[in-house]
This record gives sequence, structure tokens and C-alpha cells, in this order.
Amino acid sequence: MNTMHRHNSWIAAIGALFAMTYPLAGAAADDGRFEKLSVYLERNVQDHDAEIRFDVTGAADGLTALKVMAPDERTVIDLRSPDSKLGVRSLTLESPEPDDDKIVRTDFPAGVYRFEGTTTKGAHLRGETQLSHVFPEPAAFEYPRPDQKDVPVTALTLRWSVPKGIEACAIVIEQTGSAYEIRALLPGSARSFTVPEGFLRAGKAYKFAIGTVAKDGNRSFSEAGFTTARTR
Repeated sequence: MNTMHRHNSWIAAIGALFAMTYPLAGAAADDGRFEKLSVYLERNVQDHDAEIRFDVTGAADGLTALKVMAPDERTVIDLRSPDSKLGVRSLTLESPEPDDDKIVRTDFPAGVYRFEGTTTKGAHLRGETQLSHVFPEPAAFEYPRPDQKDVPVTALTLRWSVPKGIEACAIVIEQTGSAYEIRALLPGSARSFTVPEGFLRAGKAYKFAIGTVAKDGNRSFSEAGFTTARTR
């Protein structure tokens, strides 16, 4: 999400990093279609908030206009850059994160979203993709446990469990108060991740998140923290 933009800026770029957009069937710059489209929901399990994200890649030429219509025919996105010679080829847009995810689901109903775009050369692009309101079940932490102390600095392997049918697992680890972080997108079959040697420091607090990504793109993030052992 920006998974938790308000309260956890450390993970603000997760959604963009793990935006698993897929090429549209038969999509090509010269047939009036977008190269990639996706719309999905992302939630933070601990904070009970959610957001919607749109990821769009146009054709080789940049876009000067983009419009997105919801299943109920409302226009939910209407962007223009008429005075740009290059336009914008790729866009990632996200909503705020209300504490009640029903607000997001009400404003953005499930169903088919239609996309229309205009390129700098006047070409018109069209496409559509589906939004689901079903979130994947979250991962369960096995090691380290949330808020565990004295975690080893070397040879640390994160372990978790996830439900069947998960498309991918997203991992984020950050040292609190620093710019150092690790991000990885793993297959849905992954159940562990070994932290590279040299990343962890003794006696430091770390945050980590594990996201389950469904085949339809929706994702659920669980987050926790741990503290490494001090040097003796």
C-alpha cells in the first residue's frame, strides 16, 4: 500500500514496488490498447485500513489524457496534460486509506473498470480490467515473532505461513530510523527469506511486513517488528 502512508511512511512505496501489472492480451501500441492495466485493493491487517490502486502503462507515446469509468458508469479518474509534448507513459494512482474499508468498496464497486486515453500523437487507447472486493488471507508470522527481542544478527531467516492459492509474497524489512531496507517479491510458494549478511546491526529495531498477493492483484499486508541482540 502506500500500504500505510499515514502512519508507516517506511512502507509507503510497497504498492508501487509490488504492482504486479500484466500485459493485456494482444495489447500493442498500434492497435489502440494500453500496454498494461490493473486495479486492485490493498489492506493493512493490523490497522484495519485499505486503499485502491490503479496502475496504467500507455503506448510508446505518452498520454495527454486518461479517464477511468467505474462499473456504475461514474468517472473516477479524469487526468489531462494538454500542454505537455511528451505526456506521461506510466501512472500509479492510489486513494486515501480510511479506517473502514467499506468506504473504499462503496466508492469503488467491484466489476469492470473501463480506461480511455489519448496520446501526444492523438491516438486513442481503450482497455478494461476487473476489480474484486475479496482480499487474500494474510500471512502468519512464524519467526521472528512480532516484537521479539534478541533476534540474531547473523543467519536470520524469516519464516511465515500463507493460505493456498497465493500468487506472490511481498517482503519488506527496514531498520527503524534509517534509509536501509530490503524489498523482495517472491513466488506464492515461498515460506522463508534469509536476510543477507551485513544488513542487520546489533541492538537495532527493525520493522518487517509480509504481503499476500492474490491472482486478481488484491493484497493483504501484515506488519510487525523485532529487535536484534546486542553485541556481548
